[in-house]
Amino acid sequence: MYDIITIGSATRDVFLLSKNFKTLLSGSGFGKKFEIKKAVFSTGGGSTNAATTFSRQGLKTAALFKTGSDESADYILDKIKKEKIISLAVKDKNKGSDYSTILLDSSGERTVLVHYGASSDLKISDIHFGKIKSKWAYIAPGDISFETIEKILSNLHKNKTFVAFNPSKKFIEMGLKKLKPLLDKTEVLILNLEEGSALTGISRKKEKEIFKKLDRAEKGIVVMTNGRKGVVVSDGKNIYHAGILGGRVIDRTGAGDAFGSGFVAGLIRKNSIEYAIRLGSANATSVVGKIGAKEGILTKSDFEKSGRWKNFPIKMVKA
Repeated sequence: MYDIITIGSATRDVFLLSKNFKTLLSGSGFGKKFEIKKAVFSTGGGSTNAATTFSRQGLKTAALFKTGSDESADYILDKIKKEKIISLAVKDKNKGSDYSTILLDSSGERTVLVHYGASSDLKISDIHFGKIKSKWAYIAPGDISFETIEKILSNLHKNKTFVAFNPSKKFIEMGLKKLKPLLDKTEVLILNLEEGSALTGISRKKEKEIFKKLDRAEKGIVVMTNGRKGVVVSDGKNIYHAGILGGRVIDRTGAGDAFGSGFVAGLIRKNSIEYAIRLGSANATSVVGKIGAKEGILTKSDFEKSGRWKNFPIKMVKA
């Protein structure tokens, strides 16, 4: 029995740092040679990013995802092994692993070039449901099919596993009515304001209306982040508002995964929304201060020894 299992994508990433990418992306740079200041090799994907948080927070963690049978798969699996994550990876002989090239400028903004490989092709027949017995599950589905995710959620629900769901763009675009059967089996729904607007069909300028509609649709906890404005969380009884922690932003890649997984880790460890917000915020702040989605992920010791997070202000009002 795992404390938590993560389900979603896994990628091999390379980050390229240069001041000249704007020229390249404008089109005037094609056919020329550009100097890269630095290249950083890493891994990404919702499943492995979240699993790294959970493992570093001392939870017995497994990760389910699909890769190709290639060098990138070996690289990904080696990295998660070093994080003490139990791999439930499925290998595809016909497709390559997911791969991303991230063009990063000095402001922390990035352009991502993505090759979607085997991750999105996770099938029901690939999954040994007897191996995914866990107290919690964190699902970041990426481009996995609705049918596969629905089957996984039904199995988890039957086994009384608590589920945190961080829907991807593909699932957001299905709309609230289509996702309702999934949300009925979900304890924690995690998304950002833009996703909340798209899912509910309400303008992002009407944040309160978006949040109220999501709160009615989700029986458990709703988490909605809003960039530099922070986060709003509801458990149906109380609404929690928090800002962000200041700090240098080097790379925003993985910030959403870091907050979502940090929040759920905090909820598992303390069963406290305020603690969960603090851990999620601290984790995201640390991640954007490093290059890559995993380099800045906090360990349990990192979080507990730093007094910086303890006084992070959170406002609570009745729902």
